[in-house]
Amino acid sequence: MSLSLTSEYIVGIARQWLNTPYVHQASQKNVGCDCLGLVRGIWREIVGDEPQSTPNYSPDWGEVGGEEILAGVVGRYFQKSKSNIPQPGNLLLFRWRETSVVKHLGIMAPDNRFIHAYEKAGVVESSLVHDWQKRIAGIYIFPGIID
Repeated sequence: MSLSLTSEYIVGIARQWLNTPYVHQASQKNVGCDCLGLVRGIWREIVGDEPQSTPNYSPDWGEVGGEEILAGVVGRYFQKSKSNIPQPGNLLLFRWRETSVVKHLGIMAPDNRFIHAYEKAGVVESSLVHDWQKRIAGIYIFPGIID
């Protein structure tokens, strides 16, 4: 696919993943995914092949070693937003605690909402309430975005 993406298109693709069950390490629409798998699946649909393979990871990987693996990979393939206010179509990175590594991802949607894969809930669209906002560790733009 050519890289002429709009934020509306990215949100539309992300919404097609709604109700996909949560499955750790999976990345298949309507079958199962985790938060990384959601972003990987959206990438495949709008950009093409994944730029690198994803190693196996355990649910507690972020607590072991404290290395910013996920944030580092995102920084290689996505453009950091110049704004600290999330816009629809942006990739959001989250920390569970201020001192922990990035462990969660979501796609910003209109009306202060975001789409993410959440354990025990699957892919959902949630309000970006204060408790989520304070956990944002980065805002990134998919390659090729034109708006």
